[in-house]
Amino acid sequence: MTTDGPGTDAADRGSALLVVGDVITDVVARHRGPLAAGTDTAAAIRTVPGGAGANVACWAARDGGTEVRLLGRVGAEAVAWHERELAACGVRSRLVVDPEAPTGTVICLVDTGEAAERTFLTDSGASLRLAPDDWSDTLLDGVARLHLSGYLLFSEPSRALVAVALESAHARGVPVSLDPASAGFLQALGVDRFLSLVEGVDVLLPSRNEACLLTGLPDAADAAAKLSRHIPLVVAKQGAEGALIARSGTVCARVPAVAATPRDTTGAGDAFTGAFLAALLSGAVPEDAAAEGCRAGALAVERVGGRPLVPG
Repeated sequence: MTTDGPGTDAADRGSALLVVGDVITDVVARHRGPLAAGTDTAAAIRTVPGGAGANVACWAARDGGTEVRLLGRVGAEAVAWHERELAACGVRSRLVVDPEAPTGTVICLVDTGEAAERTFLTDSGASLRLAPDDWSDTLLDGVARLHLSGYLLFSEPSRALVAVALESAHARGVPVSLDPASAGFLQALGVDRFLSLVEGVDVLLPSRNEACLLTGLPDAADAAAKLSRHIPLVVAKQGAEGALIARSGTVCARVPAVAATPRDTTGAGDAFTGAFLAALLSGAVPEDAAAEGCRAGALAVERVGGRPLVPG
């Protein structure tokens, strides 16, 4: 079973995954217990490459079976570092250098308690300044699937890019997936506006909170089912509770999580999405692809940062 639309012949396309999204510098601060207001809180701090779009690309390329490409925008001060880090993960990057804005930066505050819950302070910087001029239809040459980071919907220039990329993909019969990315930014954007902007997407990969926010329903299964009346395939990520797969208004599969001891949950959803898309492109049915996503998510939470471990 595939999620390609009617009349789309996968054999007529290439086999690569193109990810369009954010490339970010993450500063991860791991602390135990509540932050001490007005004074010091001891923490272990690391600077690592991140960004939802870039993380998805790296996890999709992790096993080497999928050609993965990435379009993103960064500042001049960090372009070489990000290019090297992406290449080390097997990702072919096309990073547009912004002449004015620095690379986006996220401060990730990670409580090292049992849940390893994280809070983000986000300066999107150059990442959301991707614009239609950064797009070329040739980016889809040899591409079997386009994946869009939902962060692109949270600024006017990158929203315009999303519209152009969707139109180009539809013209070529390339299916499109999207991860809503941020419940906080999504709430600010507005549910109705989000749903209109993602019209034509064939796979939506929300978190539990995002699915519930988009539908106004408190139950993740009900939310996924409702979303699947608008989008052909909905894969709702539920962390330690696995994933739900919904089509045509019905939850048709519940995929269990893989046991893990979390150290840092940053990027776990990105890991799921990347592994899911790579498996889907290899011919797996969505249920099996979601199982691969759960395995990747378990690996992600057991290490610091949102990227897979690079050998060597």
